[in-house]
Amino acid sequence: MTTAVHDPLRAPEPDGTHWVPPLDIALEAARETLAEQQRANIYDDRAMLTAAVRLEIALRHLLAALDAEAAR
Repeated sequence: MTTAVHDPLRAPEPDGTHWVPPLDIALEAARETLAEQQRANIYDDRAMLTAAVRLEIALRHLLAALDAEAAR
């Protein structure tokens, strides 16, 4: 059992106001990111980490754009 203290990579509370892409731009960017990252070498730790981070960013932008669109 590990009881190490750690800090999360990202705090769940909002970072303040930030730019939210329009939905069409967020969708296109998510599609492009997915197409780029599906070619990542599964045996390369750095490639997998890079893919995970880029996909998380695309997903966050997509969700923010969907939330903004729903608020209209």
